[in-house]
Amino acid sequence: KIEYPKPDGKITFDRLSSVFVSNTNHNEHQPAHLTLKNAAVPVQTNLAKFAGPEQRYCPAGVYEFVKTDDNQDKLVINAQNCVHCKTCDIKDPTQNIVWVTPEGGGGPNYAGM
Repeated sequence: KIEYPKPDGKITFDRLSSVFVSNTNHNEHQPAHLTLKNAAVPVQTNLAKFAGPEQRYCPAGVYEFVKTDDNQDKLVINAQNCVHCKTCDIKDPTQNIVWVTPEGGGGPNYAGM
């Protein structure tokens, strides 16, 4: 496991604070724009073989592995944080993640930058 230094809040920031600055907005009732071809692949292949790269390559922290009540690993997709960089579509070692353009113009709004 790679241990990164903690963000200092001056030069480096945590992922969710950085996502907040992007003014990302998605309508909560729109169809999911991030889906999996096979829901078993993230745990059975990516986590087992590659230590779950989804949770590292996504700059917005969209993908996270959590433990279920029965102590099983599960991939959770926090699509509301997606900044539409398509890194997941490119970097997924099994090409299991499907990224499609969200409905209604949702996503980051970088007007203040």
